[in-house]
Amino acid sequence: MEISIAAFVVILALSFIGIPLAYATLAVGFVGFWIVRGDISGAIVLSGQEIFDFSTLFGLSVVPLFILMGTLIQRANISDELYEAGYAWVGKYRGGLAMATVLSCAGFSAVSGSSLATAATMARVAMPPMRRYRYEDSLASGTLAAGGTLGIMIPPSVPMIIYGIVTETNIGFLFIAGIVPGLLLTLSYLGAVRVRVMLNPALGPPGEPVDRREKWRTLYKIWPILVLFFLVLGGIYLSVFTPTEAGAVGCVGAFAFALSRGRMWNIREIVEVAADAAVITARIFIIGGAALIFGQFLNFAGLSGALVEFTDSFDLGPITLPLVICAICVVLGMIFESIGILLLIVPVFLPSLETVAGDAAIDPDFYLVWFGIVVIIVVELGLITPPIGINVFTVKSVIPDVELTKIFAGVVAFVVADLAVLALIFLIPGLAIFLPSVMPSF
Repeated sequence: MEISIAAFVVILALSFIGIPLAYATLAVGFVGFWIVRGDISGAIVLSGQEIFDFSTLFGLSVVPLFILMGTLIQRANISDELYEAGYAWVGKYRGGLAMATVLSCAGFSAVSGSSLATAATMARVAMPPMRRYRYEDSLASGTLAAGGTLGIMIPPSVPMIIYGIVTETNIGFLFIAGIVPGLLLTLSYLGAVRVRVMLNPALGPPGEPVDRREKWRTLYKIWPILVLFFLVLGGIYLSVFTPTEAGAVGCVGAFAFALSRGRMWNIREIVEVAADAAVITARIFIIGGAALIFGQFLNFAGLSGALVEFTDSFDLGPITLPLVICAICVVLGMIFESIGILLLIVPVFLPSLETVAGDAAIDPDFYLVWFGIVVIIVVELGLITPPIGINVFTVKSVIPDVELTKIFAGVVAFVVADLAVLALIFLIPGLAIFLPSVMPSF
């Protein structure tokens, strides 16, 4: 047990001095294997086997497909049209440009699956018009940082895929389970903007009204994205195809959409998009392999068994245990990115979660689906909370003249909105599990 705690402390220390999480986790996991086994040759063999097993998991084939889909959509410059559509419908209200930003982030998330990509892309699109209308920097930048977190809740979501693989939970169930919470988060963010401008109207002046005909024209420009979203998720929900097949369908649809926008007509663009998707996929696989080595070291060190005993001794139930895990994830989210948190924490607590699932008021078959949605919301919180909210720093990198303190101040209202939705998911689990529970079987 002591060596496991020491390992976590070393990883935190290495991360604070600037060593990437993947390399820190890999190094600590390998050395941990070596210490526990007492044999460097065994540590090398075990580490290599874990990396090989992870990289050859069939379930991971869906990851590069959805990443490629998101990369193709980014190349098609749909972000401008999404923001234009959002502005057309809500821009005339106080805080309307910030609300348009939330809506465009939600739309981009539906085909991206990445929080950082959503935040970075929409920051370039939405910040100039908000400044033109003299929006206060904290509201504008805070909306962008928080809106980007929708990228990991609204399906398709790469963190959901990773969670599904780690816990052996149906990825299709997770995608469908994320629909209602994703909509609730979007509505809560719109509410957060509305409340802020009601309390201080100077934060977000109204924009120019748009006539009805122009409103419908903006929707017409983004209809391919809506079709792609409903095709992918509708196919999964109706069991027409698996998540992996849905990813392939999404890639074909995204490629056709990019072609219709005058992109991807030369080999150079195709190679660039493929290279971008390959680099992002490789980063995820490196983090995944390293975290798996670390997780297996913790198993050898006896941490998983100790946690099960801890759970039994304190009588942590199906609700209190997730609350404890959520608190840990919020703390780690201040330092690590979403996939790293899922791969570090979920495998450690999985045996304890499986133990208490039978006592839950939720159908045990869907307990891990419900918890997956809970932990994704908590990871979202970590992405925008100090001292190292990854999304905050992403927005800062795109808009360097905005002070970090202003961005962190701007996300406070959205943190409250996240907590409100999290409380709803705890109080009414059906918000997350109803849709997957009525899905047709393959």
